[in-house]
Amino acid sequence: MATQKPSRTPAEIEDIILRKIFLVSLVDSMENDSRVVYLEMTAAEILSEGKELKLTRELMERIVIDRLSGSFPAAEPPFQYLLNCYRRAYDEGKKIASMKDKNVRAEMEIVVKQAKKLAVAYCRIHLGNPDMFPNHDTGKSSVSPLLPLIFSEVGGNLDGFGGSSSSGVSNPRDFVEEFFRDADYDSIEPVLKQLYEDLRGSVLKVSPLGNFQQPLRALLLLVNYPVGAKALVSHPWWIPKSVYMNGRVIEMTSILGPFFHVSALPDHYMFKSEPEIGQQCFSEASTRRPADLLSSFTTIKTVMNNLYDGLAEVLRVLLKNTITRENVLEYLGEVINKNSSRAQIQVDPLSCASSGMFVNLSAIMIRLCEPFLDASLSKRDKIDPKYVFYSNRLEMRGLTALHASSEEVSEWFDHNIAKVDNSANTGDGENRLIQSEEATSSSTNVNEPSVPKNSNPASRSTQKAKYPFICECFFMTARVLNLGLLKAFSDFKHLVQDISRCEDTLASFKAMQEQSPSPQLQQDISRLEKEIELHTQSKFCYEAQILRDGGILQRALSYYRLMVVWLVGLVGGFKMPLPSACPKEFASMPEHFVEDTMELLIFASRIPRALDGVMLDDFMNFIIMFMASPEYIRNPYLRAKMVEVLNCWMPRRSGSKATETLFEGHQLSLEYLVKNLLKLYVDIEFTGSHTQFYDKFNIRHNIAELLEYLWQVPSHRNVWRKIAKDEEKGVYLNFLNFLVNDSIYLLDESLNKILELKELEAEMSNTIEWERRPAQERQERTRLFHSQENIIKIDMKLANEDVSLLAFTSDQITAPFLLPEMVERVASMLNYFLLQLVGPQRKSLSLKDPEKYEFRPKLLLKQIVNIYVNLAKGDKDKIFPAAITRDGRSYNDQLFGAAADVLRRIGEDPRIVQDFVELGKKASIAATEALDAEATLGDIPDEFLDPIQYTLMKDPVILPSSRVIVDRPVIQRHLLSDSTDPFNRSHLTADMLIPDVELKAKIEDFVNSQELKRRGKGLRLQSVKDVIQTTDTTTLIE
Repeated sequence: MATQKPSRTPAEIEDIILRKIFLVSLVDSMENDSRVVYLEMTAAEILSEGKELKLTRELMERIVIDRLSGSFPAAEPPFQYLLNCYRRAYDEGKKIASMKDKNVRAEMEIVVKQAKKLAVAYCRIHLGNPDMFPNHDTGKSSVSPLLPLIFSEVGGNLDGFGGSSSSGVSNPRDFVEEFFRDADYDSIEPVLKQLYEDLRGSVLKVSPLGNFQQPLRALLLLVNYPVGAKALVSHPWWIPKSVYMNGRVIEMTSILGPFFHVSALPDHYMFKSEPEIGQQCFSEASTRRPADLLSSFTTIKTVMNNLYDGLAEVLRVLLKNTITRENVLEYLGEVINKNSSRAQIQVDPLSCASSGMFVNLSAIMIRLCEPFLDASLSKRDKIDPKYVFYSNRLEMRGLTALHASSEEVSEWFDHNIAKVDNSANTGDGENRLIQSEEATSSSTNVNEPSVPKNSNPASRSTQKAKYPFICECFFMTARVLNLGLLKAFSDFKHLVQDISRCEDTLASFKAMQEQSPSPQLQQDISRLEKEIELHTQSKFCYEAQILRDGGILQRALSYYRLMVVWLVGLVGGFKMPLPSACPKEFASMPEHFVEDTMELLIFASRIPRALDGVMLDDFMNFIIMFMASPEYIRNPYLRAKMVEVLNCWMPRRSGSKATETLFEGHQLSLEYLVKNLLKLYVDIEFTGSHTQFYDKFNIRHNIAELLEYLWQVPSHRNVWRKIAKDEEKGVYLNFLNFLVNDSIYLLDESLNKILELKELEAEMSNTIEWERRPAQERQERTRLFHSQENIIKIDMKLANEDVSLLAFTSDQITAPFLLPEMVERVASMLNYFLLQLVGPQRKSLSLKDPEKYEFRPKLLLKQIVNIYVNLAKGDKDKIFPAAITRDGRSYNDQLFGAAADVLRRIGEDPRIVQDFVELGKKASIAATEALDAEATLGDIPDEFLDPIQYTLMKDPVILPSSRVIVDRPVIQRHLLSDSTDPFNRSHLTADMLIPDVELKAKIEDFVNSQELKRRGKGLRLQSVKDVIQTTDTTTLIE
C-alpha cells in the first residue's frame, strides 16, 4: 500500500506560491531555473530576526524591493519582471480555484490578489522613476514599455490598413485596468505624460491608410480613466505654449493635433502623410476600373468615419468630466482662433492648420451637436446671441456682420457693457445634462453673462463669461465649419476650375503643336499633363472624404437648419413682412453664418440624393424672408447666393418632387417669392463692388431662370400679374427698366463680338499669312479667339434669356411697358434688335455654326415681333406707334416689311405677321404726323426744351437741388437707373420732383397758338418721303 503524501500547511503553500510568482528563493538550493534569484542578504536578515526562511505576504514587498534593487545581470529587467510577476500571479490564481479546502483557498486568493497589486504598484513606481532600480537591459526603447500592452489591450488595427495589426506583446488579463484604475495621480502622471507623447508620435504624419486606429483606441482607453483624462489636459503639449505659436504648430505639436491631421485631403509637401492617398489610390485614375475607384472611395470613407467617431468619443468623455471640460473648450477655442486666417482665399500652409484637420474637426463638432439637433430643435433657446460679443473664448467681434458695421457693433457692445451682470451663477445642471448625453450646459445664468477680459476695466468681472455647453458648442461649430468643411468646398470648387482651365489650355497647346510643332510647346504639354494628373488625384481625395460621405453632409445640413431657425428667432419667427427695424442681435451676427448655410445647400444640391430626407422648409422660409431685405442682410452677393440655392432646387434641375413642393405648395413662396425675386433683380444693379457691372449679369441669369419657371406655375403667375398692377410705378417698373437695359447691352455686345470673331477667323484661315507670323503672336491670337468665343456664348445666352422674359411677360402684362417714362425706351430696344436681325448689316453676322454660340436669329426675331404685337394689343391710348417712330437711331418703316417676309418664310403664325404689318403701317402714319407737328411748331423757345433730350416738354418739373427744369418722363426714365440729380449728383427720387405749373401753362399756350396760326394760314405740310434705301429682304436667317 502506497504511503500517503503528507499535506502541506497553509504557510508552506503560501511560500511555494510566492516563490513561483516572484521567482526568488531564500535558500541557495541550486535552482535549475536561471530566472530564480537567490536573495542571500534578505535571507540572512530574516534569520537574524528569528524568522523562518519562508516567503509570506508580510515579506512580499521587502523581497520585491530587494529583488529589484539587487544586481542580477542575468535577471529580467524591472518592468518585464514585474509584468511577469503579475502574469504568474494570475496563473496561480486560476490553480488556486481548484483547491478543495475553502479556508486555504480563501487565504491563498488574498495572497495572489496582494501579489498582483504589489506588482502593479511597483510597475507604476518604476515607470514613474526609471532610474530607481538597476536595469541591465541594453536594448532599452525610448517608447514607454506600457504602450505595447495598451495596444494589445485595445486590439490590432481592425480594418487592416497599413502598419502591424498587433503589437506582438501578450498582455496579462486585467493588468492595464489595475494599473490605471486606482492609481494616485501624482505617481501616475509622469507615466501618462510619456504615453501621450508616444501616442502622438505614433500617428504623426500617418495617413488614413496607415495604422492610426490602434493609437486612437489606446487614447480613448486612457481618457476613460479619470487620471488619464486629467493627465492629458495637464500635459504641456495639450495646448503648446510658444512665442511662435500658430495654427500649424498646434496641429503638429499638440497631443491631439496629429490625430486630427490624419486625412485624405492634400496637404503641403512638408507635412504630407504616408502612405500617400492620392498616389496610392488615385494615380492614373483614368485607366483604372470604376470598381477599383469605388473600392478606394469606400475604404477612405470608412476609415475616416472611424477616426471621426473615435475622436468625437474622446472629446465627449473629456467634456462629460467636470475637471477636464474647460480644458477641452479652451483647446478648441485656441485651435479656432489661431487658424482664423483659414477664412482667407489664400491660406499660408506654414502658419495655418491643414484642411484635413479642419474637415475632421468639422465632422467631429457636428457629432457633438447631435444631442440638440432633434427634429423640433427644442434646445435652441440655450443659444445666446450675446456670446458673439461677451464670450472671450472665440474672437468673433472682428467678423463681418450681417448688417451692422464694426463701429455699430462696438457702440452697442460699449453701451450694453455696463448692464452686464458681473456675477455668473454656476450650477450643476451642465454636468448632469452632459453626463446624460444631452451635453447641454456649463452654467445657469445665460441672460446676463459676465464681462470678457478685454472690456471696460471699470465694469470688468474677475470671472469669465459663462454660457451653457450648447451655446459654446453651437458657436464653435459655426466657426469650425466656416474654416473647415465650407473652406474645403471652396478649395474643391477652385480645384475643379483649375483642372478645367488646364484641360482647355492643354487642348489649345496640342492644336498649336499640330499646326507648328516646337520643343517648348511639347514641354508645356508634358508639364500640363503632369499638373492635371496631380490635380485629379487631389480632386478624388476630396471626393472620397467629403462628397461621397453622405453622413457628414446630412449632419451639417441638420446643424445649419438649427442655424436658420435660431437666426429667424432673433427677428420674431417665420412671418412676413419683417419688422421695419432690424434687431441689433440679428444685425450683428457674423455674415458667414448665412453664407455658409447657402454654400452648403448649393454644394449638397449638386450631389445626387444628398438632400434626401432633409427638412428644407425652414431653409426655404429663411431665403424668402431675407433675399430681398437689404435692411437685414447688407451684402447683395449673399442675398444673390440665396437665389443660387433656389436655382439648384428648381424641379427640372433637382429632379426631386420634394423641391417642387417648396415652390408650388409653400405658403411664403406663393405669397412673396416672385415679388422678392423682382426686388432683388433691381437691388443687384448697385452692389458697391468694382465688378458690380459684370456681376449683375450672372446673378440676374439665376433670377431669370427662376422667374421663367415660376411664370409656368399658375398661382405664381397670378401673383406676378398682381404685382405688375400694384407696383406699376414701383419695383416692377424698375425691374422692367433694368431688364431692357441688360437686353440692349448684352445683344449689342454679342453682335459686336461676332464681328471681331469673324475678323480673327479670317486671319487664321489665310494659312500663308498666318504661318508667317511669329509663334508667340499666333498663340496670343488663338487664345483671344477662344476667349471671344466664350464671351459670345455667355452674352448671347443671357441676351436670349432676357428677350424671352420680355416676350412671355408682355403677352399678359403690357401697362408698365407703355408708361410715358418707359415706352420710348422699349420701342428703341425693339427697333435696334429688328435693325440688327433684318437690316443692312445682317449678312456680316452670319456664322457657320450659330448654335455653337447660342445665336438663334430665327427665334430671336420671333420673340422681338411677339413683343411688338403684344404691346400694340395692350396700347389703349395708341401711344406705341408714335414711340416707335421717335427712335431716330434704328427706326425705319421698311424694316417691318423685311421682317414680315422673313417671318412668313420661317413659318410664324400668319395672324401675328398680319398684326405686326398693321403696327408698321400705324408707325409710318405716326412718323408723318410727327413731321407735320414739328413743322407746325416751328422754332421752339429754349425754355420749353428739355435740357437732356432737347425735345418739347409736356410736363415740366423742377429738380429740388439743382433747380434745373426738365420734362417729367425724361427725368423719371433717368431715375429708374440712377437715383441722383444728373446735374449735381445729389440724391433724387420721383416724389421729390416739383411741378412747374406756370411753365406748363406757357408751353400749352405756345402749342395752341402755333396750331391756330397753321390753321389760319391754311398750311399743310407735304409728306416727307424717307430717304433710307430700300431694304433687301434676303436675310441671314434664310
